[in-house]
Amino acid sequence: MMQLTTLGNGLRVASRPMASVETVAVGLYAPTGSRYESDRCNGIAHLFEHMVFKGAGGRSARQISEVIEDVGGDLNASTDRELTAFYASLLAPDLALGVSLLADLIRRPHFEPQHLELEKKVVLQELAEARDTASDIVFDNLQEAAFPGQPLGRPVLGGEETLEGIDVDDLQDWLSTQYSPSSLLLVAAGKLQHQALVDLAEAALGDMVPGEPSAAQGARFIGGQRFERRKGEQAHIALAMPAPAWGAPDAYASQLFADVAGGGSSSRLFQQLREEQGLAYSVSAGTQNFADCGMMWAYVAAHRGNAGRVHQEIERVLVEAALGLEQRDLERARNLAKAGMMMSLESCWGQASYVATRLLRDGRLVEPNEIVQRLDRVTLDEVRDVGARMLAGPRALSSVGARLALAA
Repeated sequence: MMQLTTLGNGLRVASRPMASVETVAVGLYAPTGSRYESDRCNGIAHLFEHMVFKGAGGRSARQISEVIEDVGGDLNASTDRELTAFYASLLAPDLALGVSLLADLIRRPHFEPQHLELEKKVVLQELAEARDTASDIVFDNLQEAAFPGQPLGRPVLGGEETLEGIDVDDLQDWLSTQYSPSSLLLVAAGKLQHQALVDLAEAALGDMVPGEPSAAQGARFIGGQRFERRKGEQAHIALAMPAPAWGAPDAYASQLFADVAGGGSSSRLFQQLREEQGLAYSVSAGTQNFADCGMMWAYVAAHRGNAGRVHQEIERVLVEAALGLEQRDLERARNLAKAGMMMSLESCWGQASYVATRLLRDGRLVEPNEIVQRLDRVTLDEVRDVGARMLAGPRALSSVGARLALAA
């Protein structure tokens, strides 16, 4: 059974005991990311995530790596547009070490100028690698086309100029404004007792000073297009349109529509573009539901000579999906969504991530069977309707390797 306790400073501690395992996954989640950044400091959320591993709590970067690997564990982190997470996988008796290390990362980072300059070079290499990967950069460009001039449209990794301008004071400001205990979640799943986790959290994080968490700038899907030249035979094409926010009543319907359109090998885009016409190898679609807005996207990699035709086919198939979606299409997508969630819950990490996601999105603990019930309540008319409304909105188009244009 999931359990939740809120410390006196507002930090929430949640757990999901799993009797059948001998390990534990523990994560410290902060609802912040690149959309909370200023123009000048684009990339700081991700750079901050890197920098805390350069030294924290009196340990050097090497000592942090050694102390977790001495017990066979793993320590890592991730940054997105609305979420930053630090997490550890350990044997169950080493949970205290995991909580202590996570607390050190966000409470006692060293932030030495020489380390910052070195880590900027590392992040610039990561940025270069992403830009060399057309299937990655096409989505960064799509995000920018969908939300131009807005924090939500900027890349998570930042850019060379903004990264160069970030200093130690900026990192300290980011820590003080984005890591208020009232916005933080400590979540663990595996072989553990909830009260023991609460006691560890109280010792490591309970004396954090409460503060007002900062708010993100609002976002609105506007649309537009981005084109990038690239040598080679392949063109990478991504198309997006507005979708509901993750808390909207039709968020689940939008996800199911995207799954019908391009979520698997039985989807309409996959069957039409790959199986029936042989136009592409990679075909996919999905939704990104943010706190106050969202977008549905479709992605295809195809021969550059077929790029214009592929773009037209994506539009055609999406419209046909909204008009002709059948009950069996919905049931297939519904079953895939339920099975995917249930399969992910078989691991400690899947359980911890699920608990954190539900607390951040619903503000409370939600048992998986409630999510199943939400999916079961979505009707065919609701999916058709949300599909039609998304398709009636503006478009964002990103292409790498072939110049395309949105319809006037």
